[in-house]
Amino acid sequence: MAEFLLELYSEEIPHGLQISAREEIKKNFLKLLEEESIKYKSAEVYSTPTRLVLLVRDLPNEIKIEAKKVRGPKVGVPENIIEGFIRSHQITKKDLFENMEEKGKFYCFKKLAKKIPTEDVLAKITPKVIASINWKKSMRWSDHDLMWGRPLRSILSIFNNKHLKFDYHHLVSADGIIIVDNFIDKIKKVKNFKEYESQLKANKILLKQEDRKNNIIKKFVSICKSKNYLENFNEKLMEEVVNITENPSVILADFDKEYLSIPEEIIISTLQRHQRYFPLFDSKNRLTNNFLIVANKPDTQNIIREGNKRVVLARLSDAKFFWDKDKAKNLIKQISKLKEITFFEKIGTIYDKTQRLRKLAAIISDQLYINKEKIEIAASITKSDLKSDLVGEYPELQGVMGKYFALAQGFEEDVANAVSDHYLPTGLSSPVPKKPLSYAISIIDKLDSLVGFFLINEKPTSSKDPFALRRAAIGLLRIVIENNLELKLKDLISYAIRLYVNQGVKIENNQVEKEILDFLKERMRNILKEKKIRPDIIEAAISSHVGDNYLVLYKKSIVMNKNFNKDIGRDAIYSFKRASSILDHESKKLTKELTGRPDAVLFRKDEEKFLFEKLNEIRKSFTVKEDRKDYEELLAKLAAIKESTDNFFDNVVVNDENQDIKSNRLELMFMFCKTFNSYIDFSKLDGI
Repeated sequence: MAEFLLELYSEEIPHGLQISAREEIKKNFLKLLEEESIKYKSAEVYSTPTRLVLLVRDLPNEIKIEAKKVRGPKVGVPENIIEGFIRSHQITKKDLFENMEEKGKFYCFKKLAKKIPTEDVLAKITPKVIASINWKKSMRWSDHDLMWGRPLRSILSIFNNKHLKFDYHHLVSADGIIIVDNFIDKIKKVKNFKEYESQLKANKILLKQEDRKNNIIKKFVSICKSKNYLENFNEKLMEEVVNITENPSVILADFDKEYLSIPEEIIISTLQRHQRYFPLFDSKNRLTNNFLIVANKPDTQNIIREGNKRVVLARLSDAKFFWDKDKAKNLIKQISKLKEITFFEKIGTIYDKTQRLRKLAAIISDQLYINKEKIEIAASITKSDLKSDLVGEYPELQGVMGKYFALAQGFEEDVANAVSDHYLPTGLSSPVPKKPLSYAISIIDKLDSLVGFFLINEKPTSSKDPFALRRAAIGLLRIVIENNLELKLKDLISYAIRLYVNQGVKIENNQVEKEILDFLKERMRNILKEKKIRPDIIEAAISSHVGDNYLVLYKKSIVMNKNFNKDIGRDAIYSFKRASSILDHESKKLTKELTGRPDAVLFRKDEEKFLFEKLNEIRKSFTVKEDRKDYEELLAKLAAIKESTDNFFDNVVVNDENQDIKSNRLELMFMFCKTFNSYIDFSKLDGI
């Protein structure tokens, strides 16, 4: 059994492109091996900033191709078609024979069994694999035609300890790797992966991502233990530094303690986001003036440490200057400056949005019983920090800085928190605002954006969502669900439309309310999937939902999923199944539509009277105010009707000879199914 080693050596590839390239090259190569019927034991892929490496172990030296019959054109086709078939398969006319099949008589020939050297197949498929990587951004080297993620400089290709030669654009595969030593390229010959990895290690290059990560974490932990700091490192940043280093070296650095007086988010963003450094926290989770740097080589003379400290000092000095300047600016006076920032061309400025939010805040305050004056103040200043120098320098801190400015200027804490929290949540798993003022502002901010873009027909498509409206909708729904809110979204949407019209926005879509409610309903699929709800329950809940109360949809789905395989769920489903199967069969024969309103005068059996009474009891439970409904209890009531249902079917013949009695019993069945479907569409559940 043989080993195949491929190294693609290029200019430095960004970490994100490395990750996707690793996944693609492995997937595409193994797919081609499968197509060629080549078996293998394992496949591994590694990368450094300049090397993308694929290693496949235990490949056969030869591929056995079994004998088989190859069908050609149908007997009777023009001669030129037959000749074309002969040429394409490199056979002669004597090799052909006629074979009768189900669809007629065809020319065929027998392809003999043969063995093909695996290296011949690898030489054919490897250039295809290299070309198959789908780079988000590509570059061209010099005047060559080759487009790649970064200029590709050399290709190492070894199979079974020998050089596997092939061409790829202007490059010819080699049996040596490039090692840069004091800015000079040196070629090192290798015969297999063991020698390859050994050469890299000898030149202080760690090939495997996991080795580099473990190396970094080990040094991080050692420093943190010595300082009594928390061992809490940003995983996303860790992945990035692992992929931009070949020989990671960890350096402990610090900045002047005076900068700890500015909001810690500024410092963390400076270190983490802008410089790729790791901030450090003490045992009480307080930010310290120490940070960790991951360099690509040892810092024997402290040159890297001092250079990076100067960069951090310069950025923090600027940040402190902006902080001292911006916190003194009156947030209320900053509102008028928002006229200078366009929200979107067709729907006005951020100032216009702020005015709409202030008026929407007054409406939602009535629904959520929030102090109207306070929420209007919060809505007015939510976007004021966008004109600050700090947010201009740190756009990722919009909202956060607004909170600090508000606190510095004496606004109440819940108002300040609303400024920061109204951007939440940012995804399916990120936290949602939990304080009334915060979640109220967050809801109207997201709803205002949805209404605006739907009004001008800038709706998401299946492949594009440039204004992140899906994220806004999911965020809105999560706030409603996780804070257990009963909201009249229709009223809010209707009022938001009126506010846009009053500002002179041209309506290009007259179905905004319906489309937004449907859009929100579809986004519930994502939330329910995330909660591991059964697909059939999701479909049953969403297809049966009407109105604007998505909390109800969520509660029903959760309760149904929890009880689906318990007696309560099984009994409810079984009862519905018995009623719906008879109804489906008999209702097709009726000449008039069923209404679900049986006439009690036509009941002839105690069992149908009792079932009717039970259904009416359940229907009353559905009329209770939403905030008092218990969906677990409602499902239990639906399940408890099983005994009455069984008695009915055991003692009552629905298909009575008297047409009026039969129709009345079908009306009872229709009433039964309508009652169940008021909870969830039971017909969509598996097994129904």
